[in-house]
This record gives sequence, C-alpha cells and structure tokens, in this order.
Amino acid sequence: MAETHVLFVEDDDVIREATQLALERDGFRVTAMPDGLSGLDAFRAHRPDIALLDVMLPGMDGVSLCRRIRDESTVPVIMLSARADSIDVVLGLEAGADDYVTKPFDGAVLMARIRAVLRRFGHAAGSGAGDGTAERAGDGGPLVFGGGDLEVDTEGMEVRRGGAPVALTPTEMRLLLEFSSAPNTVLSRDKLLERVWDYGWGGDTRVVDVHVQRLRAKIGQDRIETVRGFGYKLRG
Repeated sequence: MAETHVLFVEDDDVIREATQLALERDGFRVTAMPDGLSGLDAFRAHRPDIALLDVMLPGMDGVSLCRRIRDESTVPVIMLSARADSIDVVLGLEAGADDYVTKPFDGAVLMARIRAVLRRFGHAAGSGAGDGTAERAGDGGPLVFGGGDLEVDTEGMEVRRGGAPVALTPTEMRLLLEFSSAPNTVLSRDKLLERVWDYGWGGDTRVVDVHVQRLRAKIGQDRIETVRGFGYKLRG
C-alpha cells in the first residue's frame, strides 16, 4: 500500500489529524484538506488513488464534492457520515460514492473498507459467463442481451447499449459483470455485497440498492428485475 495516495477531506481538526496519522502508519500517502473547495483543488492537483470525504464540509459539502470528482474521474470514493441517516447515505451514493462509513468509526474498519474498495478497483475483471440466455457475439465476443440491445464485453471491460458506449464506474461494472455472468438468476443483496463490495461481513444493503438504480438508469430500467424478498436478476 506504500504507493497508494489517499485524499482525505475532513473539517474536524482532531479527526483529520488522527486519521491521517493512522493511514500513514498503515503505509498510505495522505493529502488531508479541511474543506470541500480545497479538497477539489487537491484532487485536481494530485489525482489520488482514493478519496475519503466527510459529508458535512464547509464551502462545498461532501456530496457536492463527490459529484464534482465523479464528473472528472472514476477514482473510488468513500463517504464519511456522522450519522447513519438514510438521506446522507443515499445522497452520497447517488452522487457516485462507492461506499460509506459511519462516524465515529473504528480505525480497523476504515482500513478494511479502504482495502476492499482498492481490491475491487484493482481487479475489475469478473468471472466468465454462467448459464442463461445471454449469447456470445462470436467466439470470445461480448455477451449480448435483449436481441443485441445490450452488449457486455467482459474482456475489454466495455458496455454498449443500442450500439452506443455506456460509461460505468468500476463498481457499476463489477455489479453488471456479476449479473451478466448469471442472467435470469436471482442474486441476493447479501451475495452482491460479498461479491462486488468484497464484504466478508454483513453490510448495508442500501449500497446495493442505490447502485442497482444507477445501473438501471444507464443500461435500461427494465433490464434488471427486482424479485421482492430475494434480490435482483438480469433479464436474459
């Protein structure tokens, strides 16, 4: 992790300094900023490997900062919230955050979340196609769904809808790869948390729900079906 550069934006001096020291002891290189505007400037100047953003920031709040970062980059973002408030969590995830951690947080939990996100982004390739009604567009070609409306290239990590490229974040891509590897198969939220978010423990399923919503908006609202009480499945 010695080469991993973390942008940490937190307005509380005590939390910012203590967390920066903990991250540096764990081998991360840290740029710490006290407000959203300086955080955006630091992001543009340094292009970090991951961003940790507090929700409540002066100048520019963390959700707005996340949205600005997401407009320019697919770098992983973890939101830090003083409350497990549904509005805070959902707004952050809808802005493009990949995960969130509730304050006060245990240092070991934060490190585990950071490493989980970095593993996901470092290993974006998914498993091969499973059984289902998806077809290959020729040997080694992309998976094709909906009579050709949706194409998923699992080797080139590219997605096309109606022939036009679809821009997905790495987390959205991993989620789609899980669905496309087993079309018409119901995947539970817990299973998706384990496979996509690399959670070896129970996590907040709102993370899954919001990312499914974001994915639907990009590949078609009716492409991913909700199976009430069980989870989601990709229509073959």
